[in-house]
Amino acid sequence: MVRTQIQLTDEQASRLKEMAHESNESMAGIIRKALDGFLLKQQPPNRRALYRQALGIIGKYKAGVHDVSIEHDRYLEEEFKS
Repeated sequence: MVRTQIQLTDEQASRLKEMAHESNESMAGIIRKALDGFLLKQQPPNRRALYRQALGIIGKYKAGVHDVSIEHDRYLEEEFKS
């Protein structure tokens, strides 16, 4: 990663701190996600950006089961029925 410095308005900083606290995420992480979304809208996405975005969610969520990668269709079907 590259370290950089930005200036925010008082309002932006306040709202960003609040979002970070509520989502249990760093302010830098929120800014990086927002910038990724902005950059994707500006030009067609490249494979590297898409792979980086996809890799960013690996291990982020807990399913409570260990075979989701194999049985995902069955789990989805069960959820949609309920």
